[in-house]
Amino acid sequence: MCLAIPMEIISIEDNVARVEVGGVKNQVRLDIIDEQAAVGDFVIVHAGFALRKIDREEGLETLRLFQEGLGLELIK
Repeated sequence: MCLAIPMEIISIEDNVARVEVGGVKNQVRLDIIDEQAAVGDFVIVHAGFALRKIDREEGLETLRLFQEGLGLELIK
């Protein structure tokens, strides 16, 4: 089973975004994303790639569900 997670873009350089969720930061490629992304946007991330941009509220709600269902601390 694969799990993609919503992460917030905190910076972009060339075609690489620095993303963050729950204090964890990572770099992801923007090569296959479905639309132009900007700092502050939420993207669905899997295997080092941003798959698609999502609405901020949708991203936060998904993180809340992960937090409740899996006991993770993703939202501060």
